[in-house]
Amino acid sequence: MTSEHEIQGLMKTAMDSLRQILDVNTIIGNIIESSNGISVVPVSRISCGFVAGGGEYGRPQKEELPFAGGSGAGISVQPVAFLVMNHESVRLIPIYGATPLDKAIEAVPVVAEQIQAIFGKNAEKDAELNLS
Repeated sequence: MTSEHEIQGLMKTAMDSLRQILDVNTIIGNIIESSNGISVVPVSRISCGFVAGGGEYGRPQKEELPFAGGSGAGISVQPVAFLVMNHESVRLIPIYGATPLDKAIEAVPVVAEQIQAIFGKNAEKDAELNLS
């Protein structure tokens, strides 16, 4: 008689299989680089479920009862966005329709650049006026 129950073996096998499938490269994909200096990284959402069960059947006897059981797992990998990087910026581009919050977050760097440009031009004008 072994110290490990058969259901533990089923669960261990299913969990080992999940471990092989789920790693960081499944969620954050490998970098795809283009010749013009742009790099793209795919980002995915992973959902998984796991179930195991079993029981011992038959009439009570002095011998060990027969065991019946099974386990299963399901995985769903859904691409959700691309991380696009170049020498000047990093952008997260969602695959599905962007929400207003996503659009606002994406617009922050553009607005910041515009504000810097406005203040930079004003500072240049002030410097020119002070030199005159």
